[in-house]
Amino acid sequence: MDVRVFVYVAHKDGKADDSAFELAAAAQSLFPGSSTVALVAGSGIDQVCEEAATLYGEVWKFDHASLSYPNAELLRPLLVKVLPAGAIVLLPHDTFGLDLGPGLSVKLGATYVPDVVGVEGLDGMTLKVVRQEFAGQVSAHVHCEIGSGAVITARAGAFRAVESGAAASQIVERSAEAEGLTARRRFVELVEAEAGDVDITREDVLVSVGRGIGDRENLVLVEELTQAMGAALSCSRPIVDAKWMERPRQVGTSGKTVKPKVYVALGISGSFQHLGGVKGNPFLLAINKNPKAPIFQAATVGVVADLLELLPVLTEKIKESR
Repeated sequence: MDVRVFVYVAHKDGKADDSAFELAAAAQSLFPGSSTVALVAGSGIDQVCEEAATLYGEVWKFDHASLSYPNAELLRPLLVKVLPAGAIVLLPHDTFGLDLGPGLSVKLGATYVPDVVGVEGLDGMTLKVVRQEFAGQVSAHVHCEIGSGAVITARAGAFRAVESGAAASQIVERSAEAEGLTARRRFVELVEAEAGDVDITREDVLVSVGRGIGDRENLVLVEELTQAMGAALSCSRPIVDAKWMERPRQVGTSGKTVKPKVYVALGISGSFQHLGGVKGNPFLLAINKNPKAPIFQAATVGVVADLLELLPVLTEKIKESR
């Protein structure tokens, strides 16, 4: 099947987001051999376009002051205007992708396929993908008719990022298409979250704890492991909601985005809201007593065990090795 695949490239501070590298891999897995076009929108985006050109077969550049901050109300009519009939559009499964995707699929008359975590193949006009239901407890094998196109969001970390290519592809100037766009909402300001006593975004090794730890007094076991590893301590949202740890230590789409080399997830189920905050393909060690926890889908190494039994043993072994 000959299809045209378009990938929205998110970026910040002149650099493509990690999702751009993951979506390049997703495009190859979903539609092997198909031509792929990167959609780069923003203001002053030359550097991002050059980076995207090393990942995708072609880059469409939309450089306009009105696009300086991602706004789905502006991008939706722009994409409807420029995309061909039957286009396949890949978006990151994050807050912006969830804002843009559903309405875009309606306007294009295309199938909407959110939160894809795996691929089973393409059979004619039928795309077979894997999604997760009931907080990751069930894997759903979905068959989607894509003859009229599709808007697909891929979960962060579900596809291992590709590396930049050696040669840059063509960058097509399409900024004039962004003239005259209007929206009812506008960007006012960006309020950075407080740094806290430790800036987890700068740490190479993180030990992150979730609701699977059980009780607050059990956090001492996590702290001992963290100290033994020489790591920093972070957490998932339920720990912050319970007021066991401060918000600056929260990892996820509603917390901090981190990019460590090693990430240890203790008692964390692995929802896309949490994994959306873990970038850069770290070595991910997941320990959870539930063998069906979705965190194991993204883990480099997964251990099914009771934290209260394993952590003291693991901490002691690390101390001995150091």
